[in-house]
Amino acid sequence: MAALRFDTQLTAPLGEEDRAARLLAETGFDGAFTFEGPHDVFFPLVTAARAGVDLDLMTNVAIALPRSPVHLAHAAWDLQSLSGGRFRLGLGTQVRTHIERRYGSTWSHPVEQLEDCVAAIKAIFAAWQDGTRLNFRGRYTSHTLMTPTFNPGPNPHGPPPVLVGALGPRMTEMAARVADGVLLMPFNSRRHYQERTLPAVRRGLAATGRSASDVELVAEVIVACGRTEEELATAEAGVRSLLSFYGSTPAYAPVLDVEGWGDLQPELNRLSKEGRWGDMAGLIDAHLLATLAVRGSPADCARQINERVGDFASRVAFYFPYAVGDGVPAELLDSLRR
Repeated sequence: MAALRFDTQLTAPLGEEDRAARLLAETGFDGAFTFEGPHDVFFPLVTAARAGVDLDLMTNVAIALPRSPVHLAHAAWDLQSLSGGRFRLGLGTQVRTHIERRYGSTWSHPVEQLEDCVAAIKAIFAAWQDGTRLNFRGRYTSHTLMTPTFNPGPNPHGPPPVLVGALGPRMTEMAARVADGVLLMPFNSRRHYQERTLPAVRRGLAATGRSASDVELVAEVIVACGRTEEELATAEAGVRSLLSFYGSTPAYAPVLDVEGWGDLQPELNRLSKEGRWGDMAGLIDAHLLATLAVRGSPADCARQINERVGDFASRVAFYFPYAVGDGVPAELLDSLRR
């Protein structure tokens, strides 16, 4: 476990991310990430990067399909410079309903489209860093013009890594084949990792002759952690809510199928369409919670994380979907590092 690095979500009022970044670094975290939620995924990292602390920063994830690879490349390039070389660009696809109805964009072959996007970004990075002539012609996007006016020039810290969020076998295999890292989605279980995820990673690596050391595996883990019954009750309530939200999405059905809870997904989906969010959380029983998340004291959670992902992950990204008790994250990190 000593080689593992630990990340968590950057949560702060707008404009106060630098203070939050300092606190996370002081707590002992190695990195912080944002997600594409009620606020922009890149903007908070600008303030956090200016804190100048020893903390990696990452989008987890920036939704790629509605954005141009050029937009993504520029944002990543500038954050890499601003953070002193500590930025990682995490990309994902979201699901069809959100791409079409929330973003007003086009959904088509998401695995292939995201692969195109990753390749295009890397081609743009090469044009800026090495002066390579930009001539990317993909199935979904093409980029053949980069004049000096729009070229920021070489980054003193080098191009930032590009990571891909993945759950299904095709997306996971693609990510292991072309990206610098794979963000293994938090709605997961030890069995799903072993039976579905890791075989797909190995197939992706084999397809391009890469080794395991060439690709960063970031295991994202939902954590219900507390030292008292009151802290645990708060943690479990938040985790049940998050698990029920994930479980209502058809894309996450394979995890429930592997564990024998396949019938739960359509029921959660039905309740979500009726707006019955509280009823959804009530369907996440203790067994399901313990299978898809880790639960207990800081020492208990550290042991469960080690058992679940310690033999293959290079980083662990924590989700605390509740008001975590003061000192709990520090105790968890201390237990993990010991």
